[in-house]
Amino acid sequence: MIVRIDSLDAAGVEVFASLTEAQLRNRLDPAQAMFIAESPKVIDVALNAGYEPVSLLCEERHIAGDAAGIIARCGDEVPVYTGSRELLAALTGYTLTRGVLCAMRRPVEKSVGEVCDGASRIVVIDGVVDTTNIGAIFRSAVALGIDGVLLTSTSCDPLNRRSIRVSMGSVFLVPWGRLPAEGYRSLQEMGFKTAAMALSDNSVSIDDAELMAEPRLAIVMGSEGDGLPRDVIDSADYVVKIPMHHCVDSLNVAAASAVAFWQLRKR
Repeated sequence: MIVRIDSLDAAGVEVFASLTEAQLRNRLDPAQAMFIAESPKVIDVALNAGYEPVSLLCEERHIAGDAAGIIARCGDEVPVYTGSRELLAALTGYTLTRGVLCAMRRPVEKSVGEVCDGASRIVVIDGVVDTTNIGAIFRSAVALGIDGVLLTSTSCDPLNRRSIRVSMGSVFLVPWGRLPAEGYRSLQEMGFKTAAMALSDNSVSIDDAELMAEPRLAIVMGSEGDGLPRDVIDSADYVVKIPMHHCVDSLNVAAASAVAFWQLRKR
């Protein structure tokens, strides 16, 4: 169903305009919580993964072009709001990537047990707040065989619009959930060895044979500025470093995660 909008306060489009990421996530009725996926390719990945579309916002010129396949997949019951490029940019506050947005139902987050069930390699993201880094970590995790992702409450939302776009939809392809305050202990109780990525006097190299041979490994990545909290490092089974040259002491967390996922992958 194509619905043309001619003003910024048109009915039905508030989800694309006035609601912040937090408001989309924390609706009064959890069943109504939503997120925004951007670009046909990313929306297609979400649909393939079983996510439910609620409505689309699309530039007029893309209805019969880039967005045609997405619109057909969503069916007539999903409204497609459309207008000029200038109006949609004014409505959303940014220029649409490839001219289409999709509001989708937010799934119930998985428990730690559900994320870890059958997993041999997971990543714990502790205190990472940059949406670009979150998206990049998820993309590397999916590409390099990580079975699940757990995030502390201090890390930002993987279903943030930018995180989704940077991940190219990879956030839809791997189970993820939140790790509670005492969660590291529960991981160890499930048979995971925790590997804290940090520089320390007792750090082992990422190519350490014993580390690489662990049957269940939780790779713990810290924040962009301060790294991992001291108590997380102290309680880890391994403290792990990536050997570097020219006195460089660290990599961006997204780059470091890709190196770690490759080196510590399942064999």
